Amino acid sequence: MSKFANTDDSWLKCIMKNIDTNIKNKDFSKYLTKNTEKDQVKSTNINILLNRVKLNQKNESRKKIYFSAAASMGLVLFGVLIF
Repeated sequence: MSKFANTDDSWLKCIMKNIDTNIKNKDFSKYLTKNTEKDQVKSTNINILLNRVKLNQKNESRKKIYFSAAASMGLVLFGVLIF
């Protein structure tokens, strides 16, 4: 038997137990909390949603333009290099 196998590792067992209980508490805590969110009335502002849709459409159209420009430039450069 080696000397390492006979060492007192009670401190390590204590730490591991604490870590195990902390992980269990974190895992179960989300299921044990009361759902007060369901009791509250949620309201949305339609103007905020419409503005978000408009911004998303602008961003998508810009991305399409950038992609088209990059693809066109790539084709032009490829054509210039070959011919």
